[in-house]
Amino acid sequence: MSDCSSCPSKGKCGNDSGNCGVKINPLNKIKNVIGVMSGKGGVGKSTVSAYVAKSLAKQGYKVGLMDADIMGPSAGRLMGVAGQRAYAENDMIVPVVNEDGVKVVSLNMMLGDENQPVVWRGAMLSSCVTQFWSETNWGELDYLVVDMPPGTGDITLTVMQSIPLTGVIMVTIPQDMVGMIVNKSINMAKLLNVEVIGVVENMSYMLCPHCGERIEVFSRPKEAYVEADIICSLPMDSSVSAMTEGEALKEEIDKQFALITKRITDFSK
Repeated sequence: MSDCSSCPSKGKCGNDSGNCGVKINPLNKIKNVIGVMSGKGGVGKSTVSAYVAKSLAKQGYKVGLMDADIMGPSAGRLMGVAGQRAYAENDMIVPVVNEDGVKVVSLNMMLGDENQPVVWRGAMLSSCVTQFWSETNWGELDYLVVDMPPGTGDITLTVMQSIPLTGVIMVTIPQDMVGMIVNKSINMAKLLNVEVIGVVENMSYMLCPHCGERIEVFSRPKEAYVEADIICSLPMDSSVSAMTEGEALKEEIDKQFALITKRITDFSK
């Protein structure tokens, strides 16, 4: 069970060590755990997770990235460590460290072939997530970013109940149906007493390469997000995907991304 003295959620969750289901690894000293989630797949959640981890590391923080999207693991490629393998030492998972100093754990780092599908049922998926949390030697971290799977299913529930999240960032696109589904995720977080730090609106617009005019790609959501404000709006731009290959973001896009990490660091003070 939890040792509340070393838990990032100490004094915030309303539980004590007698009824808490969170297991804390005594080897790890993790100050903040930031979940990145969405109600819908394909909205750029993993890209936002990777940017947040890289940006926090470049600001001098000790950072880890846990890929809890077990069915669609992508952290290895996004963090520039595709093909590298995590390994076990003294019954603990040792993360791969990327060039930014970010410690990364993803299921693809444990498969012989990253194209191999994960054909597991819910119990095994949830067990894998709890192992990534409690059986990984993360060491001392200022921030552990958790790339959560889309939706409100088993793995998301396991993350919210078994990992002491400081708060979550919601990622969406400005489309009415997606907004409705993201509100389901926001309400799930509220139900489980997990604070929502804010919403990142991805693929919000395009900039004409000739005249610079802002082009709205999707129709705007008819309803606001449930008790959550928009941190920033990110455009559809090739430099966002190129960022994961080590290329620099365009200055204006980088400023928008920087609003995310500022909100996180302000929130976690």
